[in-house]
Amino acid sequence: VYIFTQVAGPEMESFGRIGSGIGELVAAVLILIPKTRVYGAVLSAIVILGAIFSHLTILGVVVLDDGGTLFILACIVLVLSAALVLIHRSDLPLKSSS
Repeated sequence: VYIFTQVAGPEMESFGRIGSGIGELVAAVLILIPKTRVYGAVLSAIVILGAIFSHLTILGVVVLDDGGTLFILACIVLVLSAALVLIHRSDLPLKSSS
């Protein structure tokens, strides 16, 4: 609650908290399904980039004396999401340049 109150204000805290939670849940489910894995990884990267951006601009790397744990975990999720996208990039509907 503290993080979303700092980022979105007390009026929008619940929308940010629930909205990001839904985004994370959808990403996790998509990652578990082989045909949609790459889309889940892309969604996960987008959601976590928002968290990293919030840490770097509003919250700071260390939040409530956590020693930077949340920020480090967010960076790990971003790296793993990017790895999944790279591994499964052939599943993306991108046009080939050839």
